[in-house]
Amino acid sequence: MTHQPDPLLPGVLAIDAGNSKTDVALVAADGTVLGSARGGGFQPHLVGPKAAIAALVPLVAAAAAQAGHTLGGRPLTSHVSACLANADLPVEERLLQAAIAEQPWGVTADVVNDTFGLLRAGTDGPRGVAVVCGAGINCVGLLPDGRTARFPALGELTGDWGGGAGLAASSMWHAVRAEDGRGAPTALAAAIAAHFGLPSSSAVAEAMHLGQLDRGRLHEIVRVLFATAQAGDGPALELIDRQADEITRLAIVALTRLGLLGEPTPVVLGGGVLASRQPLLIDNVTARLAAAAPRAEPRIVVAPPVLGAALLGLDHLAAAGLGGGPAAQERLRSAYSLQDQVAA
Repeated sequence: MTHQPDPLLPGVLAIDAGNSKTDVALVAADGTVLGSARGGGFQPHLVGPKAAIAALVPLVAAAAAQAGHTLGGRPLTSHVSACLANADLPVEERLLQAAIAEQPWGVTADVVNDTFGLLRAGTDGPRGVAVVCGAGINCVGLLPDGRTARFPALGELTGDWGGGAGLAASSMWHAVRAEDGRGAPTALAAAIAAHFGLPSSSAVAEAMHLGQLDRGRLHEIVRVLFATAQAGDGPALELIDRQADEITRLAIVALTRLGLLGEPTPVVLGGGVLASRQPLLIDNVTARLAAAAPRAEPRIVVAPPVLGAALLGLDHLAAAGLGGGPAAQERLRSAYSLQDQVAA
């Protein structure tokens, strides 16, 4: 067996790679954040696992530089904890883990779907359910014995609906149909047009199709949707109600699969759409959960998702006797809590 050299910095390289942004953090074994960096979205299903991981190299290098080190032949740290969007199937997780193993980042590495990071950020241990509603939507559940509840999360192909991309596309659907007469009237049409400074929502669609508007701006429509719903628009309210129903359905199915429906269980809610704490959505979700799973304990995570990846990494260190215990985890949580206060 080949001996692995000792790492430069004992600790964890935490990676949270989402559809819209990626965060990395270099965390010491005592929970101190040594360096961090942020980049764009992570899409291995489009570019392939090796290319997607290679695109993370500048971010890891930037985090290492903050800690006073450069990447080289020696492992940067003890363990890589990667919580990755679009790692939805076991084969995808294996391919991504193999790609990370080729990098000089850690002595060991674990890859899981990013929703497991959200779950860990909102709980103190491996028990509960998490629903992420960010650019997309997904749900996982976990028991201490390792049993999980998961969904393929491949979009419409596997029955998924919603998240920022889904809400924005559905808002456009209603808006354009209202303008051309195929659909019911909705204030979304005028509100979307005004947001982009164009004469109609149809013009917004055409501008995105022709590349005159960056299609990446589609997510901005989610804010327009909530504002329009707040003013009482029927179709806008229906979309938010449908999103609340989807979120609750995912949580209830996961709770049921794990035998937790009748037990007090954390239900962690996160991702940009839920973390924005829009009352129209949050109140709807909590009311539905109270009716269908009265012992569920909903909680919203607003801390950066990389916190969950880092906590999973510290769990790994603690199990191996390399630090990462309760004091380290509390120090890490405190660091991100302070960040949240500054951001607020």
